[in-house]
This record gives sequence, structure tokens and C-alpha cells, in this order.
Amino acid sequence: MRRIGLIGGTTWLSTADYYRLINLMVNERLGGKEYPEVSLESINFGDLVRNNEVNDQPANELIFIGAAKRLAAAGVAGIAICANTPHIFADAIERETGLPVVHIAAATTQAVKASCIRQVGLLGTKILLDSGIYAAALSEAGIECITSNEADKDFVHRTIFDELGRGEFTDALRDKYITIINNLKAAGAEGVILGCTEIPILFANHEIPIPSFDTTRLHAASIVDFILAT
Repeated sequence: MRRIGLIGGTTWLSTADYYRLINLMVNERLGGKEYPEVSLESINFGDLVRNNEVNDQPANELIFIGAAKRLAAAGVAGIAICANTPHIFADAIERETGLPVVHIAAATTQAVKASCIRQVGLLGTKILLDSGIYAAALSEAGIECITSNEADKDFVHRTIFDELGRGEFTDALRDKYITIINNLKAAGAEGVILGCTEIPILFANHEIPIPSFDTTRLHAASIVDFILAT
């Protein structure tokens, strides 16, 4: 097995899900008492939020590069970022560490393509949506990426940081997200990418009105593929 380096803390809630899923998936494949070797760098979510409030993404990039360099020094074979939005720094992390980043958009795009869906909605922070990471990966696979109207984008962005990031998963919030997903459906989306790793937690044990893609679980499976690759 190859040792994987995880950059977590964005937020700790989904990071815990990553750790659990990666361990379970490795053990399911290998059996016995086999579990992966994992190094974790958990950053302060509050630092990221403060930088976002003043639109200082270069400062956030330095935080993630610093975490990645510490993982590289620990001897990991590759790096995985336990969140969607910080993948805007994936190229810089690869450049600064010389290590591969197991990319969440690549894993998700593969799953959408396998489903034969050709128009998919994307939920996530405005930073992620504006970056075009998913749109580019999906377009290369022949899939159109549909995003919400500005009001819905603003709502999702705000609640990711103000509510989901603090572990507030209420029925009222879930109902609003369903309305937003139905708006995406009306705009032509055949499915929806849950492009924030806290959104799957919001919908745990609850149905979504169109096929959905849990980026946490899909990414975890891709990370396991990396760990077990020979």
C-alpha cells in the first residue's frame, strides 16, 4: 500500500467521513485486519473563512501548500484534499511538492460519465463555481455543467460557511437545498453534483429528487484506488 497524505479541516466533519470511508474501503478490498497508512494535516477552517471574506485566495493557497509540504516531508506518496473548493490549489500543490494530487473533479466526472448523464447541475461555493474546475473536466467528457441562478448560488455559498461548516444540518436548510436542486432540474439538469463535502451529510438518510453524485464518497474511492495501485 502507498501512504496517502490528507489535507483536512475544511471542515473537520467531512474530514472525519473521509478517514472513515478510506479505512472501510481499503479493508473491504483487502479483508482481514488490513487498513491504510494515512498522514493527516488538519488546517484551521477559521483562517480560510477570514481570507475568503477579504478575497485573499493567495493566502489560502499558501496555507494548503504549507500543509502539502509537511505531508511530503512525512513521506507520503500522494496528496488528497478533503474538500472541493481547495482543489483550485491542486496544480500549485503538485508543482511545489512534486507529488500527485488525487483530484475530486476527475473522480466525480468519471462517475457522471458512467451514468450517461449529459447535463448535470453543480452545487458548491461560488469560489468553486467561478474557478471552472468542474466545468472544464465535465466539458472534456462531453457533459454540460449547469449552475444555479445568482440568488441560489449566494444562498448555497453562505450556508456552506455559516451553517454546514458548523454542523448545522436542519430540515429547513435541507428543504431549501431541495428547492434549489429542483430549480437546476427545471434548467435541464438530469442529475446534481454535491460539490461541497458537507452537502452529503445534510442529505444523509434523505432522498434527493434527481440522481446525485456524492463527491466525498466518489473521491474516497479514487483515493483508495491510489493507495492500492501497484
